[in-house]
Amino acid sequence: MVQTQEVLSRQQQGKNGQELEHLSDLIDEVNVIKGKSAQEIQFDQESQFDAAKDKDGFRQYEAACDRVKNFYAEQHAKQTLAYNLEARARFNATVRARMSVWEAIEKLNTLIDESDPDTEVSQIEHLLQTAEAIRRDGKPEWMQVTGLIHDLGKLLYFYGVEGEGQWSTVGDTFIVGAAFSDKNIYPETFKANPDYNDPKLNTELGIYEHGCGLDNVMISWGHDEYLYHVMKHQSSLPKEALSMIRYHSFYPWHRGGAYTQFMNEDDYEQLKAVKAFNPYDLYSKSDEPPKVEDLKPYYQGLIAKFFNPVIEW
Repeated sequence: MVQTQEVLSRQQQGKNGQELEHLSDLIDEVNVIKGKSAQEIQFDQESQFDAAKDKDGFRQYEAACDRVKNFYAEQHAKQTLAYNLEARARFNATVRARMSVWEAIEKLNTLIDESDPDTEVSQIEHLLQTAEAIRRDGKPEWMQVTGLIHDLGKLLYFYGVEGEGQWSTVGDTFIVGAAFSDKNIYPETFKANPDYNDPKLNTELGIYEHGCGLDNVMISWGHDEYLYHVMKHQSSLPKEALSMIRYHSFYPWHRGGAYTQFMNEDDYEQLKAVKAFNPYDLYSKSDEPPKVEDLKPYYQGLIAKFFNPVIEW
């Protein structure tokens, strides 16, 4: 009996030793991770914050309310090639406002996006949800601040032509000047667009050339394009960040696989960046609303690192 107890005792000690060794290894792994700066973690490493989330409930446009469906019907009818040329000419000729990035965030906070079926939180809450999800995954500071500002182009709603409404500002984007892809949501609504039946514009290439690169095609004017052009010359963000801004609403491309006929070699690299960003923009919408005043000092510090004190909008 004594011998049996001694054997069991030794086995238990061995088991405890193995458990302690395993626990020590786990602690070492955590310390290594904690010791890494955000800059050392690859920006395109797979997102972790959303690993346990049920993603089937996002972007359910068929079940969306009439507000969303009516928005896209109007957007698809009015985003013509002619309108896009006019909108870019206006952008190049006008400075709409001069203010800091944080002031722009606060101004945007009064807007509720009519195109979004997934959330009705304020814009500042969505921006901070996105940035905080990126931060929790240990991504670089430039990606965190990109999450913070990625929707600031929605300021267009306040500075656009009177009566235009949100159709010229928000919503998924698509290429104009060529056939509208069936990978767009509600593709049947493009039939109301004058370009739909134009023989010069309704072919696979339209007015463009195969492999010309997305920099050389016209993507529907809105908050993505607007903010990209604002930040291109008024920030120190890397190209990947600018692509995240420019293409984050270009769902028929980065999720649907459309418009590959226009892509060049660099576009495939930028697609990786946009896909790395997309989960944070989309799946953070179900997170708890952030406490703005608690987070403001941290993000003001990041803003100072990457942007001019005053931005020309």
